[in-house]
Parts: sequence; structure tokens; C-alpha cells
Amino acid sequence: MDRAKPRSDTPTLLAVDDDPPALERIERELTRRYAADYRVVCESSATAALARLERLSDEGDDVALVLADQWMPELTGSELLARARALHPHAKRGLLIEWGAWGDRATADAVLRAMGIGDIDYYVLKPWWSPDEQFHRTIAEFLHEWTRAAPVAAREVEVVGEPWAQRSHELRSLLARNGVPHVFHASDSPEGRERLAACGQADAVAPVAIMLDGRVLVDPSNAELADAFGVSTSLQGKHDFDAVVVGAGPAGLAAAVYASSEGLDTLVIEREAIGGQAGSSSLIRNYLGFSRGVSGAELAQRAYQQAWVFGTDFVLMRDATTLRPEGDRIAIALSDGSEVTARTVVLATGVSYRRLDRPSLDELTGAGVFYGASTSEAQALTGKRAYVVGGGNSAGQAAMHLSRYAERVTILIRGETLAKSMSRYLLDTIDAAPNIDLRTGVEVADGAGDGRLAELTLRDVGSGETETVPADGLFILIGAHPHTEWLPRSIERDPRGFVLTGPDVSDAWPLERAPLMLETSLPGVFAAGDVRHRSDKRVASAVGQGAAAIQQVHEYLTAVALDRHRLAG
Repeated sequence: MDRAKPRSDTPTLLAVDDDPPALERIERELTRRYAADYRVVCESSATAALARLERLSDEGDDVALVLADQWMPELTGSELLARARALHPHAKRGLLIEWGAWGDRATADAVLRAMGIGDIDYYVLKPWWSPDEQFHRTIAEFLHEWTRAAPVAAREVEVVGEPWAQRSHELRSLLARNGVPHVFHASDSPEGRERLAACGQADAVAPVAIMLDGRVLVDPSNAELADAFGVSTSLQGKHDFDAVVVGAGPAGLAAAVYASSEGLDTLVIEREAIGGQAGSSSLIRNYLGFSRGVSGAELAQRAYQQAWVFGTDFVLMRDATTLRPEGDRIAIALSDGSEVTARTVVLATGVSYRRLDRPSLDELTGAGVFYGASTSEAQALTGKRAYVVGGGNSAGQAAMHLSRYAERVTILIRGETLAKSMSRYLLDTIDAAPNIDLRTGVEVADGAGDGRLAELTLRDVGSGETETVPADGLFILIGAHPHTEWLPRSIERDPRGFVLTGPDVSDAWPLERAPLMLETSLPGVFAAGDVRHRSDKRVASAVGQGAAAIQQVHEYLTAVALDRHRLAG
């Protein structure tokens, strides 16, 4: 049943339900709200829906959303949506369930399993009245997410470059982690050649960024690209603050939100992209309040916007290079030569993934070899072979995201089990995924390829035997080191560089009172999140520490004010 004129350039919304009254309600709600912009197609059987999806795939038409009732006789909804995933990997997929299904264990198990292996994005309660705004809320969220990821949609930035060049990868990752809608065209593709010719850069070798307003940037620096899409990369007048937060990951953003909302004049300095390590996570499913899960980039963008509304100032794409006490202030120098002062500082610089000591892989970084989850590269691996090195949650999340596109994903670990390093929900999800393998007791010994990764050499850590396997992508998540080398010696760190706080600070602490729980060995400087000694590397913990750090900032400022009052008296 088509309720809009078929047009190949109109994305399709497809719903299937073998219950005629339910399908009638679904069709009515979709048509009334979305038919002006989407082609609404409804089918009464799984077989007919699958045939329609196959035709749309063959014709190259875009499918934005597929909704399927779970309990149909020919195929279950989850089985149909699994096939829809293969035919239209960009489409959002929702499992239709009845309002009374909350107590149905079989339906709950079907939803849990289908979500766990990535066959569906979420469940959708069937509409019962009109307009059913709860139904439309879920549909609108699906379409918003599809629009942000759809390769055909208009974008703020278009990047044209060599698809496996390291700089092309860096620019795409920068845009993705800062939540900037963008599209990438290979420079030798018809679209890429057309874009380059149109902007007078037909012979360009380096990546070219084309802004929505027509500006063209040839091989831009990170700061130049950030400036072009409206991100502040320099101080805007003020140079003195109540609190300076170094790092814009979950801990730093939480600190900024709480500091600004509680009246502290706050600046955040970030060396790369909003979100830190968490910003590269494709899906965080166990963060409180996000029942469907949330990408690290989306969570970071929401926090960034929240802090900005409260009045936080941001300087991005700049390193903090030195920190020193200066009277009753703490001075921080930035990589652009500027300097700020603050009454307090919160260190939330997070960590970077450790690198494999393999020169051959270093040469292929960005050309099939990626450190971190690098979600922006997943679609390029559609139908290909991907390997993930690492046994933590970030590695598990990366493997799950890659499995939506890659034909096969293999997790490689040196140990014998993931049980000690990965959350239970991720272990269950990986176990259930049909195209994810786990290989234990192995390491990457080498890699090779002509301009991009083509194969890996794997070594058995017990026997030393090696084998060569074809590989199109390698994602390395093997632990992390903190960004603390720029700090003065007066801020104590453990042997691995993580910052000591509270009771871990040595007897060299200069004040009569004990350091506060998140306070470093330099009074007035606090640390939160992954940069802290013995941190547990969880987003929720980092957010909690960022908030707690500001409560302790207030305690510190109150104590300083009382000391001044006593001295004045």
C-alpha cells in the first residue's frame, strides 16, 4: 500500500504487520505525519515486505526506516529486520510490539536478543490513538538519527580526498567526534571529481573540505576546519576565570556544566574533539537514562550544548602546555601562545590508547589501521573483514558497531577470556552476534598492504607460530596512557603518569588540612575521570567525578575566603 507518489529520490518508510487493524493504525499515523517527505509503504506479510526491500535495494532507493511486528507466521520481525539490515544497512529498524507486551517474557527476550546483536535499533509501541505522540516520538528520533548518518542528506561539510589517506581519516574523525554532519567523497569517484571541479580544485592531491556556504579549505589544519564550522579555537576577550577545566571528555564536560550552573566563570580547554575517548564509542548502552543507548559523540554534544547554555567558554584544538601557581591564581599556557589564569583548575585530560610497536602498522595508520573505535570508518568496511585488538568495553562496543557493516569481525586478545575486562552485557551481545569471532592467546605481529591494510600476521603467544590473514581494517584498543607529561613536578603522578589525588597524595602536601578527595598535590588543582590514579574507566564514573570535583572546588574557595577573612581580621 503506497500513500505517496513513488520517487526514487524520496526515502521510504516501510511497515509490516499481519494484523489488519494494527497495520491500518500504523499506516494512518505514518501517512498523516510523514508522507510529505517520505514514501510510506505498508505490507501485510513478511514475505511481501522482504520482496519490497529487495526491489528497493536493487533499484538503489533509500530506506530510512523499517518497522516489523515481531510475531508473524512467515518470519518473526527480528528475522525480517536482520535481513533488512543486510539489504539497507543505513536504515533504522524498529520492532513493533503491543502495549500489553511488557509482561510477555518471549517478546522481551526477542527484543533483548535483537538489540544485542544489532538487528534492531529499538522497539516501537504500536499506535492506539491518533495522534499517538509517543509513537511519533520514537519515529522522529529514528528519522533524526537516519538523517544525520544518511549519505544522501545535505551536510555542513563535504570532504573530498584519498579514502585511505591518513589525513583524510583524521579530518573525518575530527568532524565525527565533534558532531558535525558531513559526507566524504573519494577523490577518484564521480561525486568527488565533480565536487573538486566545481570548486576549482580538480588537481588537488591533499584533502579538500567544502563548507555548506561554499567556502573551500585545501588541506586545512584541525583548527582551521574547526573555525570554519563555528567552533571557538581562541580566547574571546576574557583571560581570568573562577575555574579552568582542561579536557572536554565526560568528566570535563560534567565539571563545566556544574561549575557554570552554580555561578562559576568557567573555561574548558580541549586539545582535540569534544567527548574525549568516550566520544569515539559507537554505542554506550549502559549509561543511565538512555534506554536505547547513546553514541559517545551524541552524549558529548548534548553535554557541550548544556554547558554552553549555562555560560561555559570553550577553546578547542588547543593544548594546555604548562601550568604554574602565580600568586592566588594558577596560570595555564596554551599552544597558540595565549595564557589564562584561574582560581581553580580541574584536570580532566583523559587518556590515549596505547600503540602497537609495529612500524609497518604505523605507516598504515588511517589507511586501514585505526587507534580507538573510529566509528567514522565503519561504513567503509561494508562486506569486508575487520579485526579489533583489545578486551575492554571500548573494544567490545567497537566490534558491535563494526559488525553492522563488516562481513566478519574478529576480536584478538592475548589472554584466554574477556570475562575479567568486559561488561556482562557486552559479553552476551558478542556471544550472540553471528558475525563476531573471538580469538584468544594471539597478538598482531605485523601488517602489510600497498597504500592501505591488506593483511595481518598473527602470532600465537604460546607457541610463537604465525599465520597471515586477509584484513581490511584493524582497530586497536589495548589500554591507555594519560595526558599528564605537561604538568609540573609539584603535581604528583604514579609510575604510569596517572594523577594522585586525596589520600594518595604524599606527605609533601603543603597545607595543614588534608587534601580533598579529588584534589591533587597542588592545592586548588583537582583531577577527575580517567586521568586519575586507579580510575575505573567508566563514563558514568567520570561524569560523577566531574560533578564532585566542582563541589570540592566550592569547598576550596570557601576555605580560601575564610583564611583571607581571618588574616584580614
